Amino acid sequence: MQAKPHAPTKTIHAVFLDVDGTYADYGVVPHAHKLAVRAAREAGHKVLLCTGRPLAMLPAHLLEAGFDGLVASAGAYVEVGGEVLMDRRFPAEMAARTLAALDAHGAVYVLESPESLHVASAAEQRLRQIIEAHFSQRPDGQAGGSSAILGSLAPIPEVPSFAKISVFEAPVSVGSIAAEIGQDVAVVENSIADEGRHTGELYRRGISKADGVAVAIEYLGIDQADTIAFGDGENDLEMVAYAGIGVAIEGSHPGLLVLADRTAPPPSRDGIAAAFAELGLI
Repeated sequence: MQAKPHAPTKTIHAVFLDVDGTYADYGVVPHAHKLAVRAAREAGHKVLLCTGRPLAMLPAHLLEAGFDGLVASAGAYVEVGGEVLMDRRFPAEMAARTLAALDAHGAVYVLESPESLHVASAAEQRLRQIIEAHFSQRPDGQAGGSSAILGSLAPIPEVPSFAKISVFEAPVSVGSIAAEIGQDVAVVENSIADEGRHTGELYRRGISKADGVAVAIEYLGIDQADTIAFGDGENDLEMVAYAGIGVAIEGSHPGLLVLADRTAPPPSRDGIAAAFAELGLI
């Protein structure tokens, strides 16, 4: 009697989703995206968020679909299955140098760590104005997404501990401030929203979302070739280049569109759900 051939082994993918402008729009996740994440996980794939946001800026409504882990703080923090695999922060001397440069320019900024967000007391009112104005640009005119930031703010402690800084307003470019700080600090300019202000993110040079992806897949035992990454911004460049399949959201940063293997529609058109179906994840 001839033995039946074995069914081919299904490839399990690790899927990494940027949050803002990719999985969510102004902090709101389309229902179709939540369903797609759940369906992909039910099919055996691992789905993780990979965001510039710190853990403290990821409220329950962004996580309610259920994820196998997350890469946060643009790669400085990695958590899989509830286990923290990486948590890299600014060393004390670098932190002091960075804050001194920002304060010398009167910048409005938030210090981001996994457990908390911190703002200088003198800048809090202006920060609230900026955040509420940004999120009010949602198509429905609601500013609900602002609570992820404004609801978690605390004064800067005497000895701050943070992984990344988001600059919401400065009189000069964030790039020029980074140059003053030194070569150990890198910058992504205008990563929040360019509304006539100098904005961006400051982080430790040599850390990117791709580093977080590498740590996560090593833990999961999934090959780099079996990773899929979705993003739309400059801080997604390394991640999309690293992934086996890189997907850029339509209208993304130009450099990302060049690197990506394919594109997907934006959240307003349920792009993640459409791409998951086309990729055979659901």
